[in-house]
Amino acid sequence: MNKTLRTVAAALALLGFVAGAQAQQKELLNVSYDVARDVFRDYNPKFTAAYKARTGESVNVKQSHAGSTKQVRAVADGLEADVVTMNQVTDITFLVEKGLVAADWQKKLPNGASPYTSTMVFIVRKGNPKNIKDWADLVKPGIQITIPHPKNTGNGRYTYLAAWGQALRQPGGNEKTAAAYIAAFLKNTPLFASGGRDATTTFMQRGQGDVLITFESEAELIAREFGRGGFQVVYPSSSIRAEFPVAIVDKVVDKRGTRKEAQAYLEYLWSKEGQENAAENYLRPVDADVFKKHAAQFPTLKTFTAEEVFGGWEKAFNTHFKDGGSFDQVYQAK
Repeated sequence: MNKTLRTVAAALALLGFVAGAQAQQKELLNVSYDVARDVFRDYNPKFTAAYKARTGESVNVKQSHAGSTKQVRAVADGLEADVVTMNQVTDITFLVEKGLVAADWQKKLPNGASPYTSTMVFIVRKGNPKNIKDWADLVKPGIQITIPHPKNTGNGRYTYLAAWGQALRQPGGNEKTAAAYIAAFLKNTPLFASGGRDATTTFMQRGQGDVLITFESEAELIAREFGRGGFQVVYPSSSIRAEFPVAIVDKVVDKRGTRKEAQAYLEYLWSKEGQENAAENYLRPVDADVFKKHAAQFPTLKTFTAEEVFGGWEKAFNTHFKDGGSFDQVYQAK
């Protein structure tokens, strides 16, 4: 073989090697809610390293973040997510209804397919100048509340249900008194942010509002980004327990041949390292040992679930957030 032919053969062999390596590396798209950027920014390299060590195979994980309702609609409209990591059951049941996710998705992973939890807390200005301590303080004159839109975001829906639920559970509370509380609450909410991170930016960077209501985990992310001196975290006497369901998008992984990688990606959320990552991002791990290790950073408060107060997420969504539901009725009348 002359020199030219040897050079061509070597080049072809190299191209074949590169093509083979590229073919072996699978790619996953994780479509998630707005304030989960940091969680998965930290989680993804831990997963890919562990997966490589265990299988010898490489996988590249890409992320997409926005308001949860916007995200699941994008998946339904063709965004090829291998997995969805959301903050409400209804986000994923929407994809079940569209034929993208298996109906028994909650049975395929532990804890109803929710690897960690959180709750809704108040972020107030340094020194708490408006003396905001509990839900009753939010409806006083002169208070401005910053939250994402309850009809478009999981963060906003959790806040709305937390507010409604605590009013309902007050002595003498009923649907009428809860609606009256929400009317006063929304009156003190002049504008809605487009998502949880936009609400944080509005409150911290633009200086709008007296109180931001958001996930407990977001408080730590605010501290990392904006410093710890400009705000305080207030834990109300009670709040709703937030869960973060995850699921494989079956129609996509079967099309792309990524089911094995997608399954491993979600299962690793329950590993010790995955649970440590949750705790380090101030999400409450479901692993009892990991939670105990980090218990000091999670103050105790009374929480209630959507099932306990509203009869489940589907009923809560239909009652409060569908067109013509309680949110529309109260907001239009405020």
